[in-house]
Amino acid sequence: MELDDLSQSGIRRIADFSPYLDQLAGLAQEMGLRQRSNLVYLESCLHQHWSLGQNNILSWAPIDGGLLILVVPHYAIAEYTSPQADRNASKVSARFITELISGERQLSLSQMQKVARLLNVEPVSLTLRQPLTGHPVETQIIEKMIRRYGINFVASRAVTLFDIVGFSLLTPFEQMTQLNSLSYSLNSAHAKMLEQDVGINFARSSSGDGFYVWNRDDGLEANVNLYHFMHIVLADNAIARSKTTSKAVPRLRACFHVGACYEFHQAEGLNPTMHNFIVGDVTIELARMIDAALPGQILVGDFLADITTDYVDPAQTQANLDAVTFLQRAQGNLAKLSGMEFSGERVTAIKCYLTGENMGGGQFNIRRLHIKDKHGLSRVAYNAKVNIYRETAQPILLGIEDRKLALAIS
Repeated sequence: MELDDLSQSGIRRIADFSPYLDQLAGLAQEMGLRQRSNLVYLESCLHQHWSLGQNNILSWAPIDGGLLILVVPHYAIAEYTSPQADRNASKVSARFITELISGERQLSLSQMQKVARLLNVEPVSLTLRQPLTGHPVETQIIEKMIRRYGINFVASRAVTLFDIVGFSLLTPFEQMTQLNSLSYSLNSAHAKMLEQDVGINFARSSSGDGFYVWNRDDGLEANVNLYHFMHIVLADNAIARSKTTSKAVPRLRACFHVGACYEFHQAEGLNPTMHNFIVGDVTIELARMIDAALPGQILVGDFLADITTDYVDPAQTQANLDAVTFLQRAQGNLAKLSGMEFSGERVTAIKCYLTGENMGGGQFNIRRLHIKDKHGLSRVAYNAKVNIYRETAQPILLGIEDRKLALAIS
């Protein structure tokens, strides 16, 4: 695309071809048309080397006149760490590969050369129409491009799983309407949180009987916001169920867990999808927990989050934060959700807690539930309750009481 052709329709073509400019529209306005056109050309180069999903683009480094990229076949990443790999040809550990696909993808020139030697791969040089400016927005957009054509490892990601009870017994039409109802509850919860100035950049992928949902943002606050997002979705669903006698609204059960996962974009036609997918320890644990969950139940996994931040303040880090402490933090910041409305009724208080036995004197312990899956593997989870109190309407009570549990417990 020549600069002379950048009419209004030409600008639309840029937005259509490079969604990163659209996602960062406010920031991208800081860049001129030449810079935008340069990034569109870079997008086309990356797409060519991605080769319909045959390759992954791992890293990039700026050089004079363009940038270097590291391109490897998608199967090669596993082969690098395979026990059968030729260690004389490639002395690469699984930890090295994990670090390479975690965090920022930009490398210095010396780092790029070192990685290329270890992987026994020749970096690909891309000459752009004009040199990179090094502008922070430009760098951010290139990072998004590289991630879309590669895979990303996240060591500690909060994910919730919403599961429709009895989904396989429904007719296809009922399945469709219940999935649409759940989708609406997700969108409604998102809108309610934004009205309270609580940000959540949520993503989702289908589990077949429901959705995995996660926050694209990282850190303690992002994970706590996802937990609150989960019970707002459940509350919206509970209200919808109370207003209908048909099977249009699903009965749900839900699980929340924090763990490692891989994020990736699948090939869709000739392009990688715009939305990403996740798979990893966290989704496996959620799938095992949901099999044991009762209708209406909320389970929280026994996680030990390991997210480190640049903050010195311990309150702003999630390193070595267990599930019980996490829920205490979650209860502590619920005040910012006061004023939210459900069915026209203002929320006056929200209480979230893990259930246990009554020890007397108003004291309760926290019961550890031992769940055994179909593979004979055992894991620990906690039963969660959420009570949402409104000004004049009846409270919304989510989850099930401890005394009703039918799981094997310690």
